[in-house]
Amino acid sequence: MKVALLMGSDSDLPRLEPCIAQLRELGIECEARVLSAHRTPADVIRFVEAAPGRGFGVILCAAGGAAHLAGVVTAHTDLPVLGIPMDNPPLGGLDALLSTVQMPGGVPVGTLGVGPGGPVNAALLAARILALGDAGLSKRLAAHRSAQTEKVLAKDRALQAKRG
Repeated sequence: MKVALLMGSDSDLPRLEPCIAQLRELGIECEARVLSAHRTPADVIRFVEAAPGRGFGVILCAAGGAAHLAGVVTAHTDLPVLGIPMDNPPLGGLDALLSTVQMPGGVPVGTLGVGPGGPVNAALLAARILALGDAGLSKRLAAHRSAQTEKVLAKDRALQAKRG
């Protein structure tokens, strides 16, 4: 299964690179596209409606401002949709967060955090969803978790050694 990463603007790509890198590190194919709920709605719908047949299992939607991309996407698919609110000016992402988290009943969008952790957590949550049906991916996620644990413990050991 693949992950689609839709972004409302190409200016978001630098902040989404860690998401793409995390997916690739876990062996998950990711297709990134610039599609706008406001400027290219027909293209968004075409992409989303074709997504299951193209092997996508999760769709990530990154948008700032009104952040309607995730809502439009989830209205046209039964695939899991995860919204990544982008921290754009002038409100620093609060507007995107509120737009993404306030979907009406029956329009499910999982919402990730604003800021640098959001895109990486979106990749990890997408991986966990896909791992439900992929034992190999499940093992790679467990190894990733263990590596994160070891990094923290190594920093603790270094701190303890430094302090005496």
